[in-house]
Amino acid sequence: MRRNTWFALLIWAVSLVAALSTGAELLYNTLYLLTALLAGSWIWARLNVSNLRLVRTTRARRSQVGRMAEEQFEIINRGRFPKLWLDIRDHSTLPGHYASRVVSSLGGRQRRFWLVRTPCYRRGRYRLGPLTIRSGDPLGIFEVTRSVPFTSSLLVFPATVEAPGFQLPEGHVPGGEATRHRTHYLTTNVATVRDYAPGDSFNRIHWRSTARTGRLMVKEFELDPTSDIWLMLDLESTWHHALPWEPPPYAQAEPAALWDNRVRSVELIPATIEYAVTAAASLARRYLIERRAVGLLAYTSHREVIQPDRGERQLSKILETLAVLEPRGSLPFDRVLLAEGHYLDRSSTVIAITPSADGAWVAALRDLSRRGVKSVAVLIAANTFGPAPKYDKTLVELWASNIPTYKLERGADISASLSHYAYPK
Repeated sequence: MRRNTWFALLIWAVSLVAALSTGAELLYNTLYLLTALLAGSWIWARLNVSNLRLVRTTRARRSQVGRMAEEQFEIINRGRFPKLWLDIRDHSTLPGHYASRVVSSLGGRQRRFWLVRTPCYRRGRYRLGPLTIRSGDPLGIFEVTRSVPFTSSLLVFPATVEAPGFQLPEGHVPGGEATRHRTHYLTTNVATVRDYAPGDSFNRIHWRSTARTGRLMVKEFELDPTSDIWLMLDLESTWHHALPWEPPPYAQAEPAALWDNRVRSVELIPATIEYAVTAAASLARRYLIERRAVGLLAYTSHREVIQPDRGERQLSKILETLAVLEPRGSLPFDRVLLAEGHYLDRSSTVIAITPSADGAWVAALRDLSRRGVKSVAVLIAANTFGPAPKYDKTLVELWASNIPTYKLERGADISASLSHYAYPK
């Protein structure tokens, strides 16, 4: 119980003892008054949280770092009596999500709305809810809490940036011919024609075959002769570092930006994993837009793999996986490259993203290069996030191995860093 409640009950108990001990009429009247006051306050507090309906509407269950997560709340008083005050507390796990409100003077059969727009600072899967409604009597003697246990989830994708200057080495495709796999994407390589089926796009119709056969015929395509791209993410916990971070305090959004949900330039959380994931998401987005086949591989506490594919659906799968990846792996990155390298061929290109300064993974990339697998390194400078070795020797080894390298440092522009090579000093 609250301190005010104990104090009021103590006064009532003292009045009861005094009235029974003395038998004075004044003390009995005081006891009756206090009893009526306490009973009325308790009933009032209970009524204040009854006949209420709280509706929580989430605009979208997915967002992205740099975008807004939007929720609308509606509190409805379904009773006849007004509610003096209601303290609505939100217990969501989304950083910086200030959805709690104090609603005062909610009349009978009335409702209130409020909109909460929260900038997404950190990727991940978050719980929205539950809620608690707290109220009491006008004298502040009793306080009653009601729980609204309904919860939902919000998935925040990592941020993506443009990387127009990022370059891949030329891959090897045997004979320079198309890869013999049918695809539903439009390419320059027509494999054959077949009868039209419901759902086929009209721009796939082959009019000459249609005129010759007298029925609609459509083209089937083969994949372009481009190499598959493998994003390999190092999640060994030893090399990842992070600095303390707290979401900024609540600030009212500017009216002009209230309905603007475009991705804004956002300063990433100072953690190597956030920079690594942002780089992987940005490169996946770029090459999938270019209709390249992109796959993802990472070792956390288990093996995470997404086979190379094309299209928007593949981008969604990669972003969903990157949104929840954490550096909890125990397997060194060089062992990951060696173990997975047996499944790669000359038509594969590896983008290795790591904060490791250990030269063993550079040797693993050299071994892949001898077998015709091209590679690019994205080095996260962990020494700018915490106590970690410098990368001068690693950069020298990478360039001596003819492996193009990009380096990301804390606070640097990721788009610019992914567009210019990092050269050893």
